[in-house]
Amino acid sequence: MRTLKPVRTAYPGRNRLGASDARESGETGLRGGLAALDRKDLIRIMPAKGANMDVVVVGGGVAGLSVAWRAAQAGHAVTLADPSPGSGATHAAAGMLAPVSEVSYTEEPLLRLGLASLELWPSFAAELARESGVDVDHRAEGTLDVAFGADDLAALDEMAGFMGGLGLRVERLTGRECRRVEPMLAPAVRGGLLAPGDAWVDPRRVTAALLAALARRGATVVAEHVAGLAVEGGAARGVRLGGGRVIAADRVVLAAGAWSGSLDGVPPGVLPPVRPVKGQIMRLHGAPGFLGHCVRGVVHGSSAYLVPRGDGEIVLGATQEEMGFDTRVTAGGLWELLRDARELVPGVTELEVADVCAGLRPGTPDNLPVLGPAAMEGLLLATGHHRGGVLLAPLTAAMLMAELDGGPGPYAREAEVCSPLRFGGGTARAAFAAHHR
Repeated sequence: MRTLKPVRTAYPGRNRLGASDARESGETGLRGGLAALDRKDLIRIMPAKGANMDVVVVGGGVAGLSVAWRAAQAGHAVTLADPSPGSGATHAAAGMLAPVSEVSYTEEPLLRLGLASLELWPSFAAELARESGVDVDHRAEGTLDVAFGADDLAALDEMAGFMGGLGLRVERLTGRECRRVEPMLAPAVRGGLLAPGDAWVDPRRVTAALLAALARRGATVVAEHVAGLAVEGGAARGVRLGGGRVIAADRVVLAAGAWSGSLDGVPPGVLPPVRPVKGQIMRLHGAPGFLGHCVRGVVHGSSAYLVPRGDGEIVLGATQEEMGFDTRVTAGGLWELLRDARELVPGVTELEVADVCAGLRPGTPDNLPVLGPAAMEGLLLATGHHRGGVLLAPLTAAMLMAELDGGPGPYAREAEVCSPLRFGGGTARAAFAAHHR
């Protein structure tokens, strides 16, 4: 066996998938260093009872954990690999399940995905709580989007008309009605839109519940970096860990968020064009009942929101910054969060600061997630959720399970919209096949 030489990764020191700054290169000759399976250092995954398929999920955020849980429930032998599950973008998320209040004029396909997943959330949350013993704080009191000036009110009226045209249920409220719904709102609020169907969960509880459910299902969680894919006969047949060991699998699900575009062992054009979008949030703590709804509004040209928890926690969010793989929490970012939240709900300045953090959302060029088979046999993608990772988790898991069962099933329309091949994967598949003739 030839001695392998380290090669620099695309993001030195910041690649959660790589082993520090090094990767291993196999002997296939493909650019990117495809790692051929080495049977001597193979980790065998013991199959669950009745299961014939080994599945490795790369990435321990809410998307990867949800796919892993559903796969384990279906009887597959599941291994999830992530150096610190639940510590990435999901840890920094507010947990809004708000496809209606977050709708935009140009993203109707994303709205439809969000509505489909929102419909799945009540049963998903209840089943997860039963299986894990962890309450995910699923709440469905709705979102109140408020306005201050005449221009804001006009924009709300226009948005209400747009939502009505899509068949979405919203209620137009006066300033007085808004304050009746939420007494802590600023006196300057002149009106609002209530989206009663919106909901939210606590993402940190969700990841804790998913990890507990995975343990009860006998799945394996490997707290190590994934350095690259293991390839056999031109197909993904497992992953190579940072230490050189290989986990063999029939299917690999890449759900590594903002790092999904930099996995070694994949030819050009197969991985999705995801980019990191930084978001800083602040968690405050007060008395339960401080707010009863998710409150949001446009302040100083930016969208701000406050999300209440059942235990009195209030989440303020969130910045949206194109800063690469920078996860620093900055004074400027926190100042903007508090400034904007105070405009909406002045009383937040009296609450205790409980936590501040930053995460990296996986953005795509069209703001749609990347879900389904990649242009490489054995590789499935579940990434690119941007700000909707928590919202889209149940739908993501359902769609990936359908693909593991052999096709999109009832999700053919969603699979077409979210297909990884929309980014030129067809060309990549042809090039990859030509390499292995």
